[in-house]
Amino acid sequence: MIGFVLGTGEGREILSFINKYTDEIVVSTATQYGYEIYKDFKAKYFNYKPLNEAEFEELVKEFGIKVFVDGSHPYASEVSNTLINICRKMNIDYIRYERKSYFTDLKDNENIIFIDKYEDLEEVLKSIEGNVLNTTGSNNALKIDALNIENRIIHRILPSPKVISKLLDNGISMDNIIAIKGPFGIHINDGIIKEYKIRCLITKDSGLEGGMEEKIESAFKNDVKIIVIKRPEINYGEEFNDIQNMMDFIRLNYL
Repeated sequence: MIGFVLGTGEGREILSFINKYTDEIVVSTATQYGYEIYKDFKAKYFNYKPLNEAEFEELVKEFGIKVFVDGSHPYASEVSNTLINICRKMNIDYIRYERKSYFTDLKDNENIIFIDKYEDLEEVLKSIEGNVLNTTGSNNALKIDALNIENRIIHRILPSPKVISKLLDNGISMDNIIAIKGPFGIHINDGIIKEYKIRCLITKDSGLEGGMEEKIESAFKNDVKIIVIKRPEINYGEEFNDIQNMMDFIRLNYL
């Protein structure tokens, strides 16, 4: 049995491939949104809530999982570290699908600033005047808002009542919230930058998925500084950046 831990990016492509050969799989994702995406694929078991280490271990025991394929988000380091620990502890194989970095060929661009953690924003933004657009998600909005930053920070988040309420309840003004679901093209990105007079954009290095190219191109077009939160550094071991190559490896070794 093969276990898949998937985000909501490449999961369809991965499951479409594996279902050509087998439904002897277990699929785990952390949200109800994942259920909507994956419900039509074939598997022996689907999980749609966050699991801790003990719960992942139970999956391994119950379904006889021999290998875990970790296709979680590049910044979901807690999930990846948990899976690596479980695989080592239970003597099963671990395979990582890691999206290619969007910024590999842009590291020398003078408008891009790379930082290790959100706390570094306080120092970096001292030298940047004007409004800042945070596109790293609602979970990080409160973290950024708690820093001693003088710039106006506008947070682009999902249009979820629960998410919006969380920000409002914690003191973030409605004027500083843009609730919209991407991905979308360069025209909407361009409109947001112009309408809110954005001079700096905060982003993760999440790969091409999710409209990254359009967001960054719009920032370049408007001479907006880009601050990139670096990915967590994890030694994954068996790692693939190409889905086809990874699935060929799985087919040859586990099917």
